[in-house]
Amino acid sequence: MAKIHYQQDADRSVLDGQTVAVVGYGNQGRSWALNLRDSGVDVSVCVRSDDTRVKAEEDGFQTHDLDFASTADILCILIPDDIIPSLPITPKADALTIVASGYTVAFDRFDPAGDIGMIAPRMLGPEVRLCYEEGIGFITAIGVERDVTGSAWARLLAVCDAIGGLQQGAIELSAQQEAVLDLSVEQALSPALVAVNQAFVQSMLAQGIPIEAIVVEMVLSGEVERTYRLLREVGSHVQAEFHSPTSQYGQLSRREAYMHLDIAATMSALVEDIRSGKFADEWDAERDSGYALLNELKAKHHGPEAIAFDEDLRSKIGPGAAGRTQ
Repeated sequence: MAKIHYQQDADRSVLDGQTVAVVGYGNQGRSWALNLRDSGVDVSVCVRSDDTRVKAEEDGFQTHDLDFASTADILCILIPDDIIPSLPITPKADALTIVASGYTVAFDRFDPAGDIGMIAPRMLGPEVRLCYEEGIGFITAIGVERDVTGSAWARLLAVCDAIGGLQQGAIELSAQQEAVLDLSVEQALSPALVAVNQAFVQSMLAQGIPIEAIVVEMVLSGEVERTYRLLREVGSHVQAEFHSPTSQYGQLSRREAYMHLDIAATMSALVEDIRSGKFADEWDAERDSGYALLNELKAKHHGPEAIAFDEDLRSKIGPGAAGRTQ
């Protein structure tokens, strides 16, 4: 059974006298830096000379070039995984380097000197800040990959607590486990859900139901979103009783209808590409190509027509239509 860490497991005093550098000031970097500062940690922000540096300085941080992070006792690396291997950073032998995703460590793209740990919030970057401000914190995946100083866990837990990552519990995972789980949600689960949604849309269109009504039912009404929230807050069995008997019977009696489809085999193959490092090699090649295929796929699946339809519908129904008179 997985080990879970809580606030009582952390001692923030281990950060006293430690210099902490946040590398990057994007979605995660800004949230981490602000949360650490509000928790009383002395933070330096290391960024390129771009808009993120301007934003960090507007937020009151002392900023430095990226290589300044090499002098820190604790380095929080908060930039995209594909950029991390090119960082001009050489941590000290007794430093702790923290990554927010297991990817680069799991697939041997990043191996700095000293201690290596992972704090991977199960939350989008801006929400890391909002959850801290709301005082509720968030769930985190946490782990130590290398502890040469004997203080890696103590320092990692202190940083995790300072950003709000222990309030709801932090589940202990290796970098490999976190990377496989995270990438599998993106590459095995998400495409399957997209395929199911597309099949559902086609089935409803065949029944003469307007596309606008289908999108409202699936997304804009917020019903699915709130149902998942209830799953998180009260659990599956309690949530089920909020549905009508008709709904409960229909869901449960038809649950076996798709069991003949061998979805697991396709998922297993996709996950094996992740575990073996095949995807990491593919992503390196895509980065080196200037993200040619990524840009092509984005244009195909998120093109102007789709964006225009989405914006128009959201302006007519849902939160975006609040106060609309005609």
